Amino acid sequence: MDATTEIDRPYALAERVGPLVRRVLARNPSPFTYTGTQTYIVGDGSEVAVIDPGPDEPEHIAALVEAIGDSRVVAIACTHTHRDHSPAAAPLKALTGASIIGCAALVLDDDGPRADASFDAGYKPDRVLADGEALTGEGWTLRGVATPGHTSNHLCFALEETGALFTGDHVMGWSTSVVSPPDGDMTAYMASLTKLYEREQDSVYYPAHGPEVTKPRQLVRGMIGHRRQRERQILRQVESGVTRITDMVPLMYKGVDERLWPAAGRSVLAHLLDLEKRGVTVRREDEWGLVAAN
Repeated sequence: MDATTEIDRPYALAERVGPLVRRVLARNPSPFTYTGTQTYIVGDGSEVAVIDPGPDEPEHIAALVEAIGDSRVVAIACTHTHRDHSPAAAPLKALTGASIIGCAALVLDDDGPRADASFDAGYKPDRVLADGEALTGEGWTLRGVATPGHTSNHLCFALEETGALFTGDHVMGWSTSVVSPPDGDMTAYMASLTKLYEREQDSVYYPAHGPEVTKPRQLVRGMIGHRRQRERQILRQVESGVTRITDMVPLMYKGVDERLWPAAGRSVLAHLLDLEKRGVTVRREDEWGLVAAN
């Protein structure tokens, strides 16, 4: 069923999804956000962290405040600054007094097709969490894992006590991530996937959209293979004389909702730019060709 037509989701309700972790689903379903943005509350004691506070919607923020209760919010942590992830950080900070500690600020004109993917110009972190740096609270430790690619400022958070990794939009259980230039970078995205695959300590992924991932390394291995397959498809298209992205996408994404084709085109562009860096393809205005062998 199309996620945008489902009406029985537990919106504005804190659900226990694992040790030390509760989830609150925002009511912002779309073809790109699946059933909506999932905000995670980490910690069961007097101190908690809120990961990806989500959109600035009164119902969602009220549900977060209710779930937090009398606990002190140690940090409001954002994986990245697309508008379905970080806008609630500022009003939640005003209500709780918590610091915004997480990804770096990033504001640019996104030329991708996603209406929900513009950057949050109001995001102002009190502190940027570096790769490998930790946040701590009563009974929990979150460590930053830099994963650029979907966006250049994307950051995952590892919950060291349980082996959980909060993956934002970098890895999702329901779909692959859109990689949209100029900020989205396929070279960085593939390197970040490899980085996660090498993290054998992660036992479960909690993405911002879609179900938890209980076999994370298996999924990541499949994602790497899927991207390599897409790369081979693109090269076959170029070799056969299909040189424009607008002509490649309908051939490559026949079974995909056509509403997603513009976003798919952005990922094709990201692949072609990656191949260009590697000296495989060359761009001539809006057409692409192969670099001639010596």
